[in-house]
Amino acid sequence: MPGRARRSSPPQGGRPFTRPPSRAAPPELRELRIDPRRSLGQNFLTDEDVLARIAALTGGPTRRVLEVGAGYGALTAHLLKGGARVLAVEIDEALCAYVRQRFRDQPLRIACTDVLALSPTELLALGDMEPPYVMVGNLPYYITAPVIRHFLEADMPPKRMIVMVQKEVGERMAARPPRMSLLGVAVRAYAEARLAFVVQPHAFFPPPKVDSAVVVLELRRHPALPPDEETFFRVVRAGFSQPRKQLHNALNSRLWMPPGAAAGLLEDAGIDSMRRAGSLSIEEWARLTEAYERARPGWGSDDA
Repeated sequence: MPGRARRSSPPQGGRPFTRPPSRAAPPELRELRIDPRRSLGQNFLTDEDVLARIAALTGGPTRRVLEVGAGYGALTAHLLKGGARVLAVEIDEALCAYVRQRFRDQPLRIACTDVLALSPTELLALGDMEPPYVMVGNLPYYITAPVIRHFLEADMPPKRMIVMVQKEVGERMAARPPRMSLLGVAVRAYAEARLAFVVQPHAFFPPPKVDSAVVVLELRRHPALPPDEETFFRVVRAGFSQPRKQLHNALNSRLWMPPGAAAGLLEDAGIDSMRRAGSLSIEEWARLTEAYERARPGWGSDDA
């Protein structure tokens, strides 16, 4: 494997090396003499079977893949082996330098940057890559939602996203009525989501404290949203503000409207006012938003 010789100093611009990780660490991390950084949410996926399954989800051999969070290149190796052209994004400069050296003779470009600092269009330009492309990533739990939104709402979105997330989050992303959540609505407005499989903590180094899940998002050609997206999500947030309450009560508590108006809105949208937010489909939320927009001018005020 390229880059196997032990180095006594960090790559240019990299972080200082620390004491070697434990014997349980992958050999690449022991070679680099660095510990995973909690501040970056670094839980490296090391299980070869899981890595191979994720790589297989990206599609055919001629695919273009944007990998978020390359780490030391464990998934990168599987993607390249499968014939993909890869643009890897990694914020840790020491790992960037290692991955660049490790795969120096293969079809890989690496962007050493925060994935949220650049738009997907800008990232693709750095890698000399054009759509269509697939985004894949083992996402740190603390930036899961921002990264997913970053790609779903992009001017140049991927055709598919394969993301490793906390199991509970993955279940919310892939849920269907009557178990929808605010996150589920936000995701399904842009993509069809399915939970591919669950990954146990021992598949990582260091192991996280919770189970993880791989979720596949097939992006829609056109988002299932009404023209006024801001109002749509305003109505959805109001509905989910008190998810255990019936919709007419939740809406009245978060959106300004005359007393009793929520029941009329729901009737206008063809929705039973006794239902709860988690039972509504994307199409029903869109109808409710349209009913709200029709009624609001006659109320003489606004909750903005």
